[in-house]
Amino acid sequence: MNLLDLVLNGPEPDPVGETVLDAALEEFLAYGLRRTTVDVVARRAGISRATLYRRFDGKDALVQAVLIRECRRFFGSIAAAVADQDTAEERLVEGFVVGVRYASTDPLLNRLLASDPEALLPYLTTDGHLVVAAARDFLVRQSPESDPIEGRTPEGVAEVFVRLAISFTLMPRGAIPLDTDDSVRAFARGYLAPLMRSGT
Repeated sequence: MNLLDLVLNGPEPDPVGETVLDAALEEFLAYGLRRTTVDVVARRAGISRATLYRRFDGKDALVQAVLIRECRRFFGSIAAAVADQDTAEERLVEGFVVGVRYASTDPLLNRLLASDPEALLPYLTTDGHLVVAAARDFLVRQSPESDPIEGRTPEGVAEVFVRLAISFTLMPRGAIPLDTDDSVRAFARGYLAPLMRSGT
Protein backbone atom coordinates (compact mmCIF):
# COMPACT_ATOMS: atom_id res chain seq x y z
CA MET A 1 0.00 0.00 0.00
CA ASN A 2 1.51 3.35 -1.05
CA LEU A 3 1.30 6.53 1.02
CA LEU A 4 -1.78 7.87 -0.75
CA ASP A 5 -3.65 4.58 -0.31
CA LEU A 6 -2.60 4.52 3.34
CA VAL A 7 -3.89 8.06 3.84
CA LEU A 8 -7.14 7.60 1.95
CA ASN A 9 -7.93 3.93 2.49
CA GLY A 10 -5.86 2.81 5.46
CA PRO A 11 -7.59 1.28 8.46
CA GLU A 12 -9.21 3.63 10.92
CA PRO A 13 -7.85 3.35 14.47
CA ASP A 14 -10.07 1.63 17.03
CA PRO A 15 -11.68 3.81 19.74
CA VAL A 16 -8.67 3.48 22.03
CA GLY A 17 -6.35 4.30 19.14
CA GLU A 18 -8.42 7.39 18.32
CA THR A 19 -8.17 8.48 21.94
CA VAL A 20 -4.39 8.08 21.77
CA LEU A 21 -4.18 10.08 18.55
CA ASP A 22 -6.35 12.83 20.04
CA ALA A 23 -4.10 12.95 23.11
CA ALA A 24 -0.95 13.00 20.97
CA LEU A 25 -2.34 15.82 18.83
CA GLU A 26 -3.14 17.85 21.94
CA GLU A 27 0.38 17.31 23.26
CA PHE A 28 1.96 18.25 19.92
CA LEU A 29 -0.12 21.42 19.82
CA ALA A 30 0.74 22.34 23.39
CA TYR A 31 4.40 21.34 23.56
CA GLY A 32 5.67 20.43 20.09
CA LEU A 33 7.26 17.20 18.92
CA ARG A 34 10.51 17.27 20.86
CA ARG A 35 8.95 17.79 24.29
CA THR A 36 6.19 15.22 23.82
CA THR A 37 6.87 11.72 25.14
CA VAL A 38 4.96 8.48 24.86
CA ASP A 39 4.46 8.44 28.63
CA VAL A 40 2.83 11.88 28.59
CA VAL A 41 0.53 10.89 25.72
CA ALA A 42 -0.50 7.71 27.54
CA ARG A 43 -1.32 9.69 30.68
CA ARG A 44 -3.38 12.23 28.74
CA ALA A 45 -5.21 9.38 26.98
CA GLY A 46 -5.91 7.69 30.31
CA ILE A 47 -4.25 4.41 29.36
CA SER A 48 -1.11 2.54 30.31
CA ARG A 49 2.15 2.84 28.42
CA ALA A 50 1.88 -0.84 27.51
CA THR A 51 -1.58 -0.32 25.98
CA LEU A 52 -0.26 2.52 23.86
CA TYR A 53 2.68 0.42 22.67
CA ARG A 54 0.34 -2.38 21.61
CA ARG A 55 -1.10 0.02 19.04
CA PHE A 56 1.83 2.28 18.20
CA ASP A 57 5.39 1.01 18.17
CA GLY A 58 7.03 4.03 19.77
CA LYS A 59 7.00 7.77 19.28
CA ASP A 60 7.90 7.74 15.57
CA ALA A 61 4.94 5.47 14.78
CA LEU A 62 2.69 7.70 16.88
CA VAL A 63 3.84 10.85 15.08
CA GLN A 64 3.32 9.14 11.71
CA ALA A 65 -0.18 8.02 12.70
CA VAL A 66 -1.15 11.54 13.75
CA LEU A 67 0.22 13.00 10.51
CA ILE A 68 -1.59 10.39 8.41
CA ARG A 69 -4.87 11.22 10.12
CA GLU A 70 -4.27 14.94 9.54
CA CYS A 71 -3.45 14.25 5.88
CA ARG A 72 -6.70 12.31 5.58
CA ARG A 73 -8.58 15.35 6.88
CA PHE A 74 -6.62 17.63 4.54
CA PHE A 75 -7.37 15.57 1.44
CA GLY A 76 -10.98 15.16 2.55
CA SER A 77 -11.38 18.95 2.70
CA ILE A 78 -10.00 19.32 -0.81
CA ALA A 79 -12.16 16.49 -2.20
CA ALA A 80 -15.29 18.06 -0.71
CA ALA A 81 -14.39 21.48 -2.12
CA VAL A 82 -13.81 20.28 -5.68
CA ALA A 83 -16.64 17.74 -5.90
CA ASP A 84 -19.08 20.18 -7.56
CA GLN A 85 -16.59 21.71 -9.99
CA ASP A 86 -17.31 20.84 -13.63
CA THR A 87 -13.86 20.94 -15.20
CA ALA A 88 -10.43 19.62 -14.35
CA GLU A 89 -9.09 23.18 -14.42
CA GLU A 90 -11.62 24.42 -11.87
CA ARG A 91 -10.99 21.41 -9.66
CA LEU A 92 -7.28 22.13 -9.59
CA VAL A 93 -7.84 25.85 -9.01
CA GLU A 94 -10.27 25.25 -6.14
CA GLY A 95 -8.08 22.49 -4.75
CA PHE A 96 -5.15 24.92 -4.71
CA VAL A 97 -7.27 27.53 -2.90
CA VAL A 98 -8.40 25.07 -0.24
CA GLY A 99 -4.91 23.62 0.14
CA VAL A 100 -3.29 27.02 0.69
CA ARG A 101 -6.04 28.09 3.11
CA TYR A 102 -5.88 24.83 5.04
CA ALA A 103 -2.12 24.99 5.35
CA SER A 104 -2.15 28.62 6.47
CA THR A 105 -4.71 27.98 9.21
CA ASP A 106 -3.95 24.40 10.29
CA PRO A 107 -3.04 24.50 14.01
CA LEU A 108 -0.67 21.52 13.94
CA LEU A 109 1.27 22.60 10.87
CA ASN A 110 1.68 26.13 12.15
CA ARG A 111 2.65 24.95 15.64
CA LEU A 112 5.33 22.65 14.26
CA LEU A 113 6.65 25.28 11.87
CA ALA A 114 7.02 27.62 14.83
CA SER A 115 8.41 25.19 17.42
CA ASP A 116 9.91 22.22 15.57
CA PRO A 117 10.81 23.36 12.06
CA GLU A 118 13.93 21.19 11.99
CA ALA A 119 11.74 18.13 12.60
CA LEU A 120 8.97 19.09 10.17
CA LEU A 121 10.78 20.72 7.25
CA PRO A 122 12.49 17.56 5.95
CA TYR A 123 9.01 16.04 5.42
CA LEU A 124 8.18 18.97 3.14
CA THR A 125 11.56 19.56 1.47
CA THR A 126 14.59 17.28 1.24
CA ASP A 127 12.65 14.16 2.26
CA GLY A 128 9.33 15.37 0.93
CA HIS A 129 9.05 13.10 -2.09
CA LEU A 130 6.41 10.90 -0.43
CA VAL A 131 4.28 13.88 0.55
CA VAL A 132 4.61 15.37 -2.93
CA ALA A 133 3.78 12.03 -4.56
CA ALA A 134 0.72 11.47 -2.38
CA ALA A 135 -0.65 14.97 -3.02
CA ARG A 136 0.17 14.76 -6.73
CA ASP A 137 -1.57 11.41 -7.14
CA PHE A 138 -4.56 12.69 -5.20
CA LEU A 139 -4.93 15.67 -7.56
CA VAL A 140 -4.65 13.42 -10.61
CA ARG A 141 -7.41 11.20 -9.20
CA GLN A 142 -9.66 14.26 -9.00
CA SER A 143 -9.39 14.73 -12.78
CA PRO A 144 -9.18 11.26 -14.32
CA GLU A 145 -10.68 12.45 -17.59
CA SER A 146 -7.98 15.06 -18.24
CA ASP A 147 -6.44 14.80 -21.70
CA PRO A 148 -2.64 14.96 -21.78
CA ILE A 149 -1.13 18.03 -23.40
CA GLU A 150 1.83 17.55 -25.69
CA GLY A 151 5.00 17.66 -23.63
CA ARG A 152 3.06 17.61 -20.36
CA THR A 153 1.35 14.97 -18.27
CA PRO A 154 -1.41 15.30 -15.66
CA GLU A 155 1.11 14.06 -13.11
CA GLY A 156 3.60 16.76 -14.05
CA VAL A 157 1.03 19.55 -13.90
CA ALA A 158 -0.29 18.31 -10.55
CA GLU A 159 3.23 18.12 -9.15
CA VAL A 160 3.87 21.75 -10.10
CA PHE A 161 0.71 22.71 -8.19
CA VAL A 162 1.78 20.70 -5.15
CA ARG A 163 5.32 22.09 -5.08
CA LEU A 164 4.00 25.64 -5.39
CA ALA A 165 1.50 25.05 -2.59
CA ILE A 166 4.31 23.82 -0.33
CA SER A 167 6.42 26.84 -1.27
CA PHE A 168 3.61 29.26 -0.46
CA THR A 169 3.01 27.46 2.84
CA LEU A 170 6.64 27.80 3.90
CA MET A 171 7.15 31.31 2.46
CA PRO A 172 3.73 33.02 2.35
CA ARG A 173 5.04 36.53 1.75
CA GLY A 174 5.96 37.51 -1.78
CA ALA A 175 5.38 39.96 -4.61
CA ILE A 176 1.80 38.74 -5.06
CA PRO A 177 -0.34 38.93 -1.88
CA LEU A 178 -2.14 35.64 -1.29
CA ASP A 179 -3.93 36.49 1.92
CA THR A 180 -7.52 35.82 0.85
CA ASP A 181 -9.29 33.02 -1.00
CA ASP A 182 -10.07 35.43 -3.84
CA SER A 183 -6.43 36.44 -4.25
CA VAL A 184 -5.29 32.79 -4.22
CA ARG A 185 -8.01 31.90 -6.73
CA ALA A 186 -7.01 34.78 -9.02
CA PHE A 187 -3.37 33.67 -8.82
CA ALA A 188 -4.29 30.07 -9.60
CA ARG A 189 -6.42 31.07 -12.57
CA GLY A 190 -3.92 33.55 -13.93
CA TYR A 191 -0.68 31.65 -13.38
CA LEU A 192 -1.49 27.98 -12.82
CA ALA A 193 -4.55 27.22 -14.92
CA PRO A 194 -2.69 28.04 -18.18
CA LEU A 195 -0.47 25.04 -17.46
CA MET A 196 -3.47 22.85 -18.23
CA ARG A 197 -4.36 24.51 -21.53
CA SER A 198 -2.98 23.45 -24.85
CA GLY A 199 -1.17 26.04 -26.87
CA THR A 200 0.05 28.01 -23.84
